[in-house]
Amino acid sequence: MIQRIQTIWLLLASACSFATLANGISFFSGNKLVENLSKFVPLTARENVFILILTISVAVAALVSIFFFKDRKMQIKVVAAVLVLSIINIALYFLQTRNYIEGKMDLTAIVPFAVPVFLLLAINNIWKDEKLVKSVDRLR
Repeated sequence: MIQRIQTIWLLLASACSFATLANGISFFSGNKLVENLSKFVPLTARENVFILILTISVAVAALVSIFFFKDRKMQIKVVAAVLVLSIINIALYFLQTRNYIEGKMDLTAIVPFAVPVFLLLAINNIWKDEKLVKSVDRLR
């Protein structure tokens, strides 16, 4: 299980998703109207309940998908579903930026964008493993 490179990609995707829950990693920073007062607020995964739930589900699902290593077809399906959820998560982040009066994207916004990249790399390597097993079965 750990020898497979897709395990590393899935662990990195899960770690990045969990990292967005930290206070220091924000997607967007700017001024937001809070009780008719302009207040500087960073946008993290904890700011919105939907983003929080989706972030936690992406992180946990990426971790759980590691244990589907015996059934690679199912693992590809689960990781593809997690990929869709992570893209929806990023879309929700962008929708939340509309609530800000002014602001800018933070450098740490790279972290949520890294999750789908790691998931795509995992899918690619799972697919390569599946092709390798099929070719070895043909030779028998």
